[in-house]
Amino acid sequence: MSKKQIHLGAHFPGVNNTTVWADPESKSQIEFDSFVHLAETAERGLFDFFFLAEGLRLREHQGRIHDLDVVGRPDTLIVLNALAAVTTHLGLAGTINTTFNEPFEIARQFASLDHLSGGRAAWNMVTSSDAFTGENFRRGGYLDRNDRYVRAREIIDTARELWDSWSPDALVVDRENGVFARRDSIAQVRRSGPQFDIDAAFTVPRSPQGHPVLLQAGDSDEGREFGAAKADAIFTVHGTLEAGQAFYSDVKGRLAKYGREHGDLKVLPAATFVLGDTESEAHERANVIRHQQVGPQTAISFLEQVWGRDLSNYDPDGPLPKEDPSDDVNITRGRVRHGDPVQVAKDWRAKAEAGNLSIRELIIEVTTRQQFVGTPAQVAEEIDSYVQNDACDGFILVPHITPAGLDEFVDKVVPELQARGSFRTEYTGTTLRDHLNLVHPYDKREGVRAS
Repeated sequence: MSKKQIHLGAHFPGVNNTTVWADPESKSQIEFDSFVHLAETAERGLFDFFFLAEGLRLREHQGRIHDLDVVGRPDTLIVLNALAAVTTHLGLAGTINTTFNEPFEIARQFASLDHLSGGRAAWNMVTSSDAFTGENFRRGGYLDRNDRYVRAREIIDTARELWDSWSPDALVVDRENGVFARRDSIAQVRRSGPQFDIDAAFTVPRSPQGHPVLLQAGDSDEGREFGAAKADAIFTVHGTLEAGQAFYSDVKGRLAKYGREHGDLKVLPAATFVLGDTESEAHERANVIRHQQVGPQTAISFLEQVWGRDLSNYDPDGPLPKEDPSDDVNITRGRVRHGDPVQVAKDWRAKAEAGNLSIRELIIEVTTRQQFVGTPAQVAEEIDSYVQNDACDGFILVPHITPAGLDEFVDKVVPELQARGSFRTEYTGTTLRDHLNLVHPYDKREGVRAS
């Protein structure tokens, strides 16, 4: 029986606690050469796609701009369109928010990227109920948490209608008779819903993929259901093989109710990696990197986000505060993803006591992503094990150095994966749907799957 093939994405992470932006090897987050370097490395490694996150507002901590955020980076779609000109096979995935954008505009932008790249566009669909971020947008931006997936479903359904509105034979380009497109082959899209009303003829012809690949990030029950209904791939996190298998089984098990098959949705967790000539060397290096990523000030800042108060007088190498968190949830404004502060504090205290951890050691532990640490052969074996044992379909790798952090993985781990028969030795298709072995939207009724 042939082995499952591993899918890999390359994340350009920006400035956050998974990168070491102060390292001398770290370069600009703005200069185009940085994006080109990582994209070209990913394509040299035969990756499926290059992935950009999104920063819609500078996060503030205690009234100051937080320096561990996606800051100062050019617009996602502009970067991806530029990268289309310097790559030939690599998919180009961008995060665009469904809460703060309109369906006609998003549909047009991604159809354009799909045309310009020859069928390599992907949209990572995210929602937000964050009013602080929404202040940057004309509509005020606030959307009740319960309504965010309602809007997301509506915006995606409308975008799909727009992409489908040009029939395959609509574009004629008949110079002799002066006919560019058949107007009767371009449907008028009329849609009225709780979020918006549309009455439009789409301005962009059908693109190479029909629909760009749709990615989705979300681990809640509602997020899983949304991904099973709408997404081609889910961007998620899990820390163990068993946790990955449970997530994989759960989300794949939801597909049938939407008329979808097992292979119609890829599960792609985020992961970091640290390599060494020996296993001990790799673990020593990983420990140094994590302490670079979570310095003393960063550790206190993370703690303050949960405790909701100024903790600058606390020693980051000392114990957690004895008092419970306050009710001030605005000490950090922006992308903060914690649950109930009192419960989080209780869980963190238990973890710190069990491991005799200081504040900084605790924050290092609770903020560490799925991580592969070892020799190239060991990392390849572990990645392969996750995929072959149905914990995921591949990974979106987050290097800790921008933009050269992926070089070592491509040079050393990719050949190991290829030797195991789990990863391609060449691109066999031209579109991102080809790379991910996804059905073309217009072939699904015939059951045609990309090779």
